[in-house]
This record gives sequence, C-alpha cells and structure tokens, in this order.
Amino acid sequence: MFLTVTQSLLEGFGSTLLLFALTLVFALPLGLLICFGSMSRLKVINYPIKLIVWVVRGTPLMLQLLVIYYGPGIILGNNIWGSGGTGRFTAALLAFVFNYACYFSEIYRGGIQSIPVGQYEAGKVLGLTGNQIFFRVILLQVIKRIIPPISNEVITLVKDTSLARVIAVYEIIWQGQSFIKSAGIIWPLFYTGAFYLIFSGLLTLLFGYIEKKLSYFR
Repeated sequence: MFLTVTQSLLEGFGSTLLLFALTLVFALPLGLLICFGSMSRLKVINYPIKLIVWVVRGTPLMLQLLVIYYGPGIILGNNIWGSGGTGRFTAALLAFVFNYACYFSEIYRGGIQSIPVGQYEAGKVLGLTGNQIFFRVILLQVIKRIIPPISNEVITLVKDTSLARVIAVYEIIWQGQSFIKSAGIIWPLFYTGAFYLIFSGLLTLLFGYIEKKLSYFR
C-alpha cells in the first residue's frame, strides 16, 4: 500500500511542480512589466494597472481560480477551457500567473524605489544613459534587496498550488485525499506534507545560497 500511495502522490506532485515552475516562468517577467506600468507617469496607464493590482491582491486566489474557470462559461455561454484536464490546468495556470505577477510587481517596485535618487544622478553626471544606469548600477542592487521577499512568495506559491484542486486539477493534495474515499485511510493526506516540506526546504537553501552570493552589496 505504501508504494502505491507513494507512486500516486509522485504523479500528483508532478502536476504541482509543473504548475509551480510555469507560474514562475511567466509571472516573474510579467510582474516586471506590470511594475513598469504602475510606475509610469502616464495616468492612463498608471491608474488602471494600480486598480487591477489592488483588486488581485485584495481578493482570494481561490476566488480568482473560480472566476477564471467558470466565468467565461457563465458570461459567454461557452466553456472555453473544455472539460478535460488540460483546460482545467490552463485555467489554473492563468490564475496563478496573474495573481503572482501582481505580487511580484509590488516587490519589484519597492526594490527599485528603495535605491537612493543620488545614484541615478551620479550616473547621469558620468554620462551614462537611463538604460545604462538601470542595468549597470541599479539592477544588481535591486535584485539583492528583493531576494528575501521574492523567496517568501515563491515558497508561498509551493503551498498555494494546492488550491488548484478547487477546479479539479489533480495535484498532490487531490491524490492524497482520494485515498480517503477509495481505501478509507487518511495517512496519505498527511504524507503529502513531507513532499511540501522537502521541496520548501530545498528552495530555502537555494535562496540562502543566492543571498550569500549577493552579499557583497552592503
């Protein structure tokens, strides 16, 4: 039974890892674009983006999952995601990417705005262009400052992937819970915690290593 449970949980953890990895791949760069939009001097760009970020950060991710998956079918009368697992996974991925991109955008914004204005002015005095100042002077300092909050969000993402089960994405918690009905046992559900703990521990070590490498920025 233990081997059967382990195999089933590994399959579910594969979906969890895929959702986690794809969310980071798309949310990190999208968050930077949202950040630049929210910092824009054009009010027609600045205000709508800030409103969207406020709504996304102020509502539960579970609610966003339900709206994105069921909303098109109710509003348009056509379920654009289909009835298969691929459609449900795509809807979950979209919700996760947009949600975390908004959180990352605020982390980016805080990091960029934390750099003293004098460094920008010094770069201009040295004859550097705006792009050169950002990429050669500012960027590495920003990365150093945002690593701790980014690492917190990434570890939170590991646990938040379990919310995808609300639209029947077969991630690891779903697989663990399935044994309650099929075999009348609950320990596989607790067993899933080991997967989360190990993965979160590895991520913690990784981000600790990155912070140490960037420690020359004091």
